[in-house]
Amino acid sequence: MPKSLNTSVRKVEKALKAHGLECRVLNMKETTRSAQDAADSLGCRVEQIVKSLVFMGKKTKKAILVVASGANRVNTKKIRNLLSEPIKMADPDFVRAKTGFAVGGVPPLGHSNPLETFIDEDLLKYPEIWAAAGTSNTMFKLSPDDLQKITEGRVISVT
Repeated sequence: MPKSLNTSVRKVEKALKAHGLECRVLNMKETTRSAQDAADSLGCRVEQIVKSLVFMGKKTKKAILVVASGANRVNTKKIRNLLSEPIKMADPDFVRAKTGFAVGGVPPLGHSNPLETFIDEDLLKYPEIWAAAGTSNTMFKLSPDDLQKITEGRVISVT
C-alpha cells in the first residue's frame, strides 16, 4: 500500500480507537469506491454499505456530511429544509480540504474539520454495516449504534 494510503488508514484507525472502538480495517483487493463495488467485495447487501457523502451549503460554504445506506439516493431538498440553506454536492477539492480524505474513501470519522452530520435511518435496520476506512479499497465493520457514537449525527430519512 502506498505511504499516503497508509496515512489515511492510520488516521481512521486512530479516530476509531479514540472512540473506544476496535474495528479491524480490511484492505480489499478490488475497489470499494462505489457502494455496489463494496457490497460485492464484502459479500454483503448494498444496503449495509455506509456512503459518506459531503455536501456544501451554497450560502455558508459549510461542509455537511450525509452518511447514507448504499441503496439510497439522498433527497437534497430534505437536507436543505433541515439546514434552511440550499446545498450542493461538494467537489473533490472541497471534500479533501474539509475531510482530509479523497472522494471514494471518505470515512464517517477522522475528518480534518468537524462536520454537521446526518445519518440515514435505513442504516439502523442492520446489525452490522460497513464504511470506508480512508481509501477506495479499505473498509471497516461497525454497528449502527457505533456509527451514531462516532459521528454524533442526527438520524433522519434521507430519501
